[in-house]
Amino acid sequence: MHDRRNELAKRYVKDIKSADVWSVFRIIADFVKGFDDLGDLGPSVTIFGSARVKEDNIYYQKAQKLSLMLANKGFNIITGGGPGIMEAANRGAKECVDVESIGLNVDLPFEQIANKYTTKELSFDYFFSRKVMLVKYSIAYVIFPGGFGTLDEFFEALTLVQTRKVTGVKIFVVGVDYYKPLIDFLESRLEIYGMIDKDDLHLIRLTDDLECVANEVEASLLTQIEMLEEVGLENTKYYKSLSDFKDEQKNK
Repeated sequence: MHDRRNELAKRYVKDIKSADVWSVFRIIADFVKGFDDLGDLGPSVTIFGSARVKEDNIYYQKAQKLSLMLANKGFNIITGGGPGIMEAANRGAKECVDVESIGLNVDLPFEQIANKYTTKELSFDYFFSRKVMLVKYSIAYVIFPGGFGTLDEFFEALTLVQTRKVTGVKIFVVGVDYYKPLIDFLESRLEIYGMIDKDDLHLIRLTDDLECVANEVEASLLTQIEMLEEVGLENTKYYKSLSDFKDEQKNK
């Protein structure tokens, strides 16, 4: 295991730091694979969280419950494909046969072992291409407690929405006890010092109410469809998948 970690770490350094133009083809392959397999997926929610929690952890249980609630409403669930919160979310989604439980895995020197609850699994060579796919095809992001990786994904999602690189996407943060000190810091430092606007904090929905999350995700679908229409993307596979889903829900 230690040797594999070293080899993976060396490969990352070689690919990213060297001037090897052949690395570009592996990077392109990552993006092509993601676009091809996820472009017509339909409405999906990405769930982020720690790889280290076990199934007796309260947040593991909440992630599994929320995932099942969303799946029962017809939403596919996307995770990083690993253990912990990711496993819990895929596990909840897999209980519903009508949706996809998707794991977007990546070769890491540690921690990242694919969980067994996915119905569709993609493996990426690079962190950055995998991160694009985690956010590109989702109408909402749910952030459960986690470490550096989860915080990285949380702040990247915030930056994308704040800068309008992604629009109409909801960001939910589950774990009031865990995240309240962080939100307080954003208010008492970033906002007070003028590093962010007060309205930027409204991008974050901090709650432990899973029913509320599921209902607000469902309500945001129309916003996503309208946004795609506004920018002229009615002919894309992604727009069609969302529109078809809306029509199906209307006819139920």
